Amino acid sequence: MSCIHHFAIAFFLLFVVQPGLGGRKLSALVEQQPLVLKYHNGALLKGNITVNLIWYGHFTPIQRSIIVDFIQSLSSRRRAPLLPSASSWWKTTEKYKTGSSNLVVGRQVIREAYTLGKSLTSSHLVALAGVNKINTPLNAINVVLTAKDVVVDGFCRSRCGTHGSSRSGKAAYVWVGNSESQCPGQCAWPFHQPMYGPQTPPLVAPNGDVGIDGMIINLATLLAGTVTNPYNNGYFQGPPTAPLEAVSACTGIFGTGSYPGYPGRVLMDKATGASYNAHGLNGRRFLLPAMWDPRTSACKPLV
Repeated sequence: MSCIHHFAIAFFLLFVVQPGLGGRKLSALVEQQPLVLKYHNGALLKGNITVNLIWYGHFTPIQRSIIVDFIQSLSSRRRAPLLPSASSWWKTTEKYKTGSSNLVVGRQVIREAYTLGKSLTSSHLVALAGVNKINTPLNAINVVLTAKDVVVDGFCRSRCGTHGSSRSGKAAYVWVGNSESQCPGQCAWPFHQPMYGPQTPPLVAPNGDVGIDGMIINLATLLAGTVTNPYNNGYFQGPPTAPLEAVSACTGIFGTGSYPGYPGRVLMDKATGASYNAHGLNGRRFLLPAMWDPRTSACKPLV
């Protein structure tokens, strides 16, 4: 199982080790080591992949539409009319061995009644994802999205989301939580002041919703990790229990010139001040993290 451990904590540790150093100065002093995600000879998710969404707790129709538009924007068959686009970001996953991963939104399950309560464990997430059922399709990703008033074990303290697979090791799932009211400084950065490290001004969320735009960053990270390392034997660096994957290996990088506490140079809407680096369908804009490119062995931001 792979988790997102938010980069704000890592930034904080860097500045504890080197107190008084600015971000640019620190990056100049630390020799950059080549970043290599080793391929462990396991299966990757390729071809048409159905993404089923399980909404747990209250989400508005607009919030749900933002997430759906994002996933549909990743499809290579439905390219946004403008570049840089979410689909061009996703195309980097094609470089992980041969073949593309085309994501298609499947069924949506809305569970607003909080049938499992508002405090969930990892076992609850697996149950909600339904990946251990006999009839679970293999070429699918079941995504559990928890509302801002749902507390999940480890959420904010050590993770913003996670991905894993069924007991059989075949069906994949993802969980992402809405951090708006619990820890936006950890799981919705750079749209909120970070909890630790350098205190740079937050960016304006491109869809006007700090919680949902933060969820998209984490969902993008986990979807990329799922298709390139679905069963803990794909592409990753480090121990399989806490791997650095396609996007989590590039933590904190959204544009060129990034350094601890600064996401890098991204695009900005002059009318609203919203920051983004990817165009999507239906006029949507998103801020997507850099992805590791296996051909250059480097983190590749869109702008």
